Amino acid sequence: MNRSAIILLFIANAISGVAQGISMIAIPWYFAQQEILLKFGWVYILATVLSLFWVPISGSIIDKYDRRKIFLYLTITVGSILALVSSYGFFLGPLPWFMVGFVFLLTFLNYNIHYPCLYAFIQEITESDKYARMSSILEVIGQITTISAGAGATLLLVGTENGTMNIFSVPFSLGFDIEAWKIHEIFLLDSVTYFLAFTIIFSIRYVSIKERKVEHGNMINRIKTGWNYLKTDKTILWFGVLSYSVFLALLLEGFYLGVSYVNNHLNETGDVYANSKIAYSIGAILVGVSLRYVFKRYSLPSIIVVLTFLTTIIFFTLYASNSVLIMFVMLFLLGVSNSGIRIARITYLFKNVQNQFFGRAGSVFFLWNVVARILLMAVFSMTFFQLANNIIYAYLILSVILFISTALLIIHYKSFDLSLDSD
Repeated sequence: MNRSAIILLFIANAISGVAQGISMIAIPWYFAQQEILLKFGWVYILATVLSLFWVPISGSIIDKYDRRKIFLYLTITVGSILALVSSYGFFLGPLPWFMVGFVFLLTFLNYNIHYPCLYAFIQEITESDKYARMSSILEVIGQITTISAGAGATLLLVGTENGTMNIFSVPFSLGFDIEAWKIHEIFLLDSVTYFLAFTIIFSIRYVSIKERKVEHGNMINRIKTGWNYLKTDKTILWFGVLSYSVFLALLLEGFYLGVSYVNNHLNETGDVYANSKIAYSIGAILVGVSLRYVFKRYSLPSIIVVLTFLTTIIFFTLYASNSVLIMFVMLFLLGVSNSGIRIARITYLFKNVQNQFFGRAGSVFFLWNVVARILLMAVFSMTFFQLANNIIYAYLILSVILFISTALLIIHYKSFDLSLDSD
């Protein structure tokens, strides 16, 4: 019924996602090259702390207002701000570090409303028998944009030498030279894609399949309603909290730990860092195109248990190794595990959480993730982890946390399966 609307939404998400991805790869590497990674650590902590307040508000917004209009406001606002920041670099000289950090903060907070709104919008305009398919397609498109962003970042961060770029440390000839882009030039590209996404979303027309009741009262009351909804179903609450453990580790690795690992532990360059994102995305795409067939043989909770344990092994291997090749393999497997869990988790929640509460339920799950990241970032930002290659001990700590999560998932496994069967 809403086929064209879904296709346009996917296209808009992909276009802006590529440039967003390049920016979010370029920003940590900018701080690493300036030898001010500790400042980036504090920027990341600030972004995470602000998420603590922003996430429940954004969840309430998603559940109350027209989700198409939310996307329109987001794209035009963020795109305009990025254009202003970029213009500073073109007309007034190099961007100071705090402006680069501000763009990271802005994009990070945008993620916190963009993706929950995207999932809620898809659930609202999709028939229930297509949930697994939509989850897989979302993942595949998301990871194709990440691969494109990784390849783009490889080119734009370090440029080419004699017309050659490196992918997984293998030289590929382009036949022409590209100079490394300055950070404000990357931000300009990002802003343009937001405006393109706005134009596409503006043309979307759809019919809601899931009916939502109009809720009255202030935002605090609406947030409480969402929390009370989850308190009545502890199975969904436990599932949401535990199934986000791998996402917790991924965010820490992707936005902060990974750049230190490449720069301080492996002593490699920006192209290796960008290529690690490509390795991750290849694994994620593999899962996206195949997991729907796995669903026919294994339950959603069993997939999450197995892949959470796999991630435990991945982080321990990264702690114990000092090889670029092994890092690429582990990031590939991390793509497999995180994307597999995300598809299974979203499908499970689509089946078990009412659309009326979907935004706020997701906010509750994300809030615990935010609190955990604040605590862990406070630890990982200590000077100890920036000395020599001590960043590897952060990977060991995350491996232990993931092992504990695996154990708790096993303990609650039966109730998760029963909840799915009763749907």
